[in-house]
Amino acid sequence: MPTFDLARLLGTELPLIQAPMAGVQGSALAIAVSQAGALGSLPCAMLAPDAIQREVAAIRTGTWRPFNLNFFCHTPPEPDDAHEARWRERLAPYYAEFGIDPAGIAAGPGRQPFSAALCDLVEPLRPPVLSFHFGLPAPELVARIKRWGGRILASATTVEEGRWLQARGADAVIAQGLEAGGHRGHFLSDDLSRQSGLFALLPQLVAALEVPVIAAGGIADAGGVSAAMALGAAGVQVGTAYMLCPEATTSALHRAALQSEAAHHTALTRLFTGRPARGIVNRAMRELGAMSPDAPAFPLATSAIAPLRAKAEAQGSGDFTPLWSGQNAAGCRPMPARELTRALAAGFGPR
Repeated sequence: MPTFDLARLLGTELPLIQAPMAGVQGSALAIAVSQAGALGSLPCAMLAPDAIQREVAAIRTGTWRPFNLNFFCHTPPEPDDAHEARWRERLAPYYAEFGIDPAGIAAGPGRQPFSAALCDLVEPLRPPVLSFHFGLPAPELVARIKRWGGRILASATTVEEGRWLQARGADAVIAQGLEAGGHRGHFLSDDLSRQSGLFALLPQLVAALEVPVIAAGGIADAGGVSAAMALGAAGVQVGTAYMLCPEATTSALHRAALQSEAAHHTALTRLFTGRPARGIVNRAMRELGAMSPDAPAFPLATSAIAPLRAKAEAQGSGDFTPLWSGQNAAGCRPMPARELTRALAAGFGPR
């Protein structure tokens, strides 16, 4: 089995990537992780163009080390008025409970895929690494990134997706196990039964691919890092464990949930965005059904449920909040990101 030096590929000291986590982080976490010798990541799918420029400027001011910009590659769905009406009808009892007038809720997407316009914005910024979820951008955009020397990472949830990504230019593939928090990265099939846990997926991808494979999902401490490396991973990506770091912007409600007994029960849900994502089970997931088909396609489900989230959070409740978390929140502790990064690095052994 070939050995890859992922750190050399990324230009980092450690073969460790902080997972991009939209909604719970900005440039501060990316800076802290990069400064600690790993690859800090900035989620960009929910950022306006001027916000991306500001955050990248902040990263370059805060560290001279490499960093990663993350984007989505989904195909925006056509709006479906009938489906939207059915979704709002399902939410009607909750609107009444919180005194919300659904007529005042505007419909609209919450996330945009990587496009030629975004590539025009990003190219002058010359990010050292770009990572993608839900596939890869168009071939001509991949070629542009390669021309400026950018490294490309992308998530795979099956061996078939890993082969697809390798054939289309990914420099490394992230093996996203079913344990991982946040959105599933699948893109070739919506059949979740085709996806598996990390330690089943990882060795299959390592055997099938010629590019480095990065392990992601359920890794929360040095022991998890060591186990992934023993199965052939070239490096690891860690998300949930960073969510209690002071550099993260995780809300007080979300922080409390991650440190509670509730964190032991997570599930995949499409209620909050329209696409399966793993989070801590809450009232919305229990009462509506975590994978309810009533929720419109990604990302159109977001707008109708957002006012319920805002009202509940104002009352100190996370009943309608997407409390993203992986299945293993054991390593999620309130410690500086630098300290956590160095603790995880012990799993790589002597270097």
